[in-house]
Amino acid sequence: MRSEWDRPARGALVAAAPEAAAVLDQLACGLVPGMGGLTALARVTCAEALGLEPLPRHEEPASAPAAASFAEQFSLDVSAVTDAQGRALETALGDRAGEYVLAVYAADWVPRVRRTLAELFDGAGEWPDDENEVDGLWPAVGGYVGAVARLQLLDPVLTELVRLRGARQHNCRMCKSLRSAPAMAAGAGEELFDAIDDYEHAGFTARQRAALELTDAMIWRPAYPSADLLGAVREHFTPAEAVELVLDISRNAINKVAVSQDRDQAQVSDGLQSYEVHADGAIEYGERIRIG
Repeated sequence: MRSEWDRPARGALVAAAPEAAAVLDQLACGLVPGMGGLTALARVTCAEALGLEPLPRHEEPASAPAAASFAEQFSLDVSAVTDAQGRALETALGDRAGEYVLAVYAADWVPRVRRTLAELFDGAGEWPDDENEVDGLWPAVGGYVGAVARLQLLDPVLTELVRLRGARQHNCRMCKSLRSAPAMAAGAGEELFDAIDDYEHAGFTARQRAALELTDAMIWRPAYPSADLLGAVREHFTPAEAVELVLDISRNAINKVAVSQDRDQAQVSDGLQSYEVHADGAIEYGERIRIG
């Protein structure tokens, strides 16, 4: 009998998360009119930086050094995007700069999702490659947040550990200042959250360590997940849970858009703040949490 792991990644994604899969396709194939060359540039630049297969393109990449430099740094380490790179992008692209950043997020993260799922499951399968004209990418980004939020297989503590690990790797100030109300209600506190920075040696469960290690792998080495890591994920997660975990990691990485544009300031000047994500993807910010 074939295992559920023995299906192509495309089939596993659609089976476990059909709504999220559809929105991910929109991110992969959405093309804003007049931005074909810039979108192709983002897709080629991000893929080359990461060693991944680029999203489909049907135009030649534009010649835009500032846009290429921004996309490369966004992919490699968004926390190191400089003010000068941001200003150069806005000077070069004007009012198209914001839309270009969303195209970079899609070019940066959809291939990571596809590669990780292909490694966990039995190859990639057939991903859609037809570009579709859209008025803008933000509706797909917002739709993706909501679709992933509606997946409920993973417990809130694990989900929050993964989110915080990504927030600290991307150095998102707002994300680092937030704490999940459901995770705290389930018993998680700052002692547990502080241990994320040294999760390999802290007292996490094997399931939690596998999730945190996969977070790091998708962020820093998406083209080369280790066999041991893939085996640990398969051991401690069901196929549907693994799909949700991969999607969670990619959804959290939308913080790179804000970080890259220096728009990730925390809403509280000191301390922390509780939050909760609703089924429609909307974030409700709660009370300030005092620490120390």
